[in-house]
Amino acid sequence: MRTSRSARRTLFAPFMTAVSAAWLLTGCGSGPDGPAGSAGAGAGAGSGAAPATDVVSGIRKDAGAAALLPAGTGRLTVAVSVGGTPPGTTYLADGKTLTGQDVDFTQAVGKALGIELTAEQASFEAILPALDSGKYDFGASNFGVTDERRRTIDFVTYINDGQGFAVRDDSKLSKVTDLRQLCGLNVATGAGTTFEATLEENRHVCTDAGKKAYSVQTYSEQGALWSALQQGRSDIVMSTINGLRYAVAHQSGVKFLNEYHRLDVGFAFKKGSKLAPAFQAAVNRLIADGTYDEILKKWGTTGSAITRSQISPPELRE
Repeated sequence: MRTSRSARRTLFAPFMTAVSAAWLLTGCGSGPDGPAGSAGAGAGAGSGAAPATDVVSGIRKDAGAAALLPAGTGRLTVAVSVGGTPPGTTYLADGKTLTGQDVDFTQAVGKALGIELTAEQASFEAILPALDSGKYDFGASNFGVTDERRRTIDFVTYINDGQGFAVRDDSKLSKVTDLRQLCGLNVATGAGTTFEATLEENRHVCTDAGKKAYSVQTYSEQGALWSALQQGRSDIVMSTINGLRYAVAHQSGVKFLNEYHRLDVGFAFKKGSKLAPAFQAAVNRLIADGTYDEILKKWGTTGSAITRSQISPPELRE
């Protein structure tokens, strides 16, 4: 995910009419934030064309879900982080249009609730702390639901993803079931993520076992992360299961190793937000009418389907 920089914003007023399945952020195409930058071109991680199927514009407002919104709610600000690798948020070839699974789910919920959305682009690690200040009404960037995060953030779940590993084809590593298998290795991951937290919290397992600790290498750019792996500066990548599967399918020389820990993923809100019940109802409406399945099929993530949205469920322990 990206490092700190000034946010970019745009108003998505057409949620009450037909809209395309991608967001438009005007003026975002040139420079390092567009496909020509490191996030879009790094190590071939973004070389697969993102699907552009419209699965959102036909959604109608759901009166029951909309009635759960706080009185007077007509427009909300959502924070998004551009990761550069589908199914996460990325750019289409025009360099301006945002697309991705989180984009589709956010648009779909906005349509179901009949509200307008203003999107602000922010670094992944900056979004959750900013919710408490009221800078954003909610965040939509594949946020895993953990017990630690639930202390200060409310979540409305919409998929089940989690943590996994990928390596180069020549790696001798097999399935990682214990972080002690990483001792002495360079592990690349995203800054401010659950992966970084998991690795840092458990770094002691190596020294406790009398082994050299693994090194945690954090990157705010997904392109830089994959370049580090491809060029041998990193030995293994820890990231989202869906993101890893997509990335290795669209670049040579790397392979998905295994799932490590499943996590629910949800929209993120300030603790105690009165928006959560309406968003939960909207997600459940999308599940019931089949739109939910269409979004997952578009992004090849049907293995991450949930049967019912929840508000801040306990962290999965499987």
